[in-house]
Amino acid sequence: MKVVIIGQQDFGKSVLDKFLARGDEVAAVFCAPEKAGGKPDPLKVAAVEKGLTVHQFPSLKSPEAEAAMRGLNADIGVMAYVLQFAPQAFVNIPRLGTIQYHPSLLPKYRGPSSINWPIIRGEKKTGLTIFRPTDGLDEGPVILQKECEIGPDETIGEVYFNKLYPMGVDAMLEAADLVFAGRHTEVVQDEAQATYEGWCREAESRINWANHVDFTYDLIRGCNPAPGAWTTLGGKKIQVFEARKHAYRTFGATRGKVGEVTDVTEQSFFVGCQGGRIEVLRVKPEDGKKVGAGEFAASGAVAAGTFLGT
Repeated sequence: MKVVIIGQQDFGKSVLDKFLARGDEVAAVFCAPEKAGGKPDPLKVAAVEKGLTVHQFPSLKSPEAEAAMRGLNADIGVMAYVLQFAPQAFVNIPRLGTIQYHPSLLPKYRGPSSINWPIIRGEKKTGLTIFRPTDGLDEGPVILQKECEIGPDETIGEVYFNKLYPMGVDAMLEAADLVFAGRHTEVVQDEAQATYEGWCREAESRINWANHVDFTYDLIRGCNPAPGAWTTLGGKKIQVFEARKHAYRTFGATRGKVGEVTDVTEQSFFVGCQGGRIEVLRVKPEDGKKVGAGEFAASGAVAAGTFLGT
């Protein structure tokens, strides 16, 4: 088939490579312009190396973007990790329309941080959806879905790179094949089940040590490696990237106060929460690099009795 890849970064590159590897024709690649001084987009670099036409329009709503797409006479558009808004006038141009990847089980977790939030909320499963893009955010009819488990200790990095990323690349090709063969179905999303969450950024990733230990642990792993859950120490920001959860099992097992460092070991330090303690294993101070929590404590930065979040 003759495809157009609309996307960016490593996921877009992987989708491009997969279509090319099996012999499909890639008519062109659309990707967002890089920010001034930023690193070259891996999708753009790969496309240029392969001699493909690359378009980088500031907006896919522009007449120039529409004209470029119209001139390709493509069978299908494939949106692989797209942050730019793509209007119907653009996505409906390919002969068989356009399909889009979203890393959640739509209609749940619509929005830009759809991998973070299921982990932060303690969900046991997530997945991916290939759907028809509409002018509503992640609201189009579903063509294909794949589920995966979220392990009790898995981070966003592990769920994405080990599961949603490789599954998503394969699902894009599977969905494109179904559409090309005319064997696909399009299921309208159930709005009664829909949820929307915005970005998980600095404000959303701040640790409240007064929360239950389960909530705190899920926040840390749902923000590892990005955006990085954080707290404060002596008025300065410190990010927590790796941790373990230790829940209290019996009456009277409570140790220390909320936010208090109760114990320090060679590898870690423990912080009190409601219902248990968080064993911190890796941190990044505001003015430093990521280090093991034991090394951080050994530098004199924290000790038993130190309070975080102040």
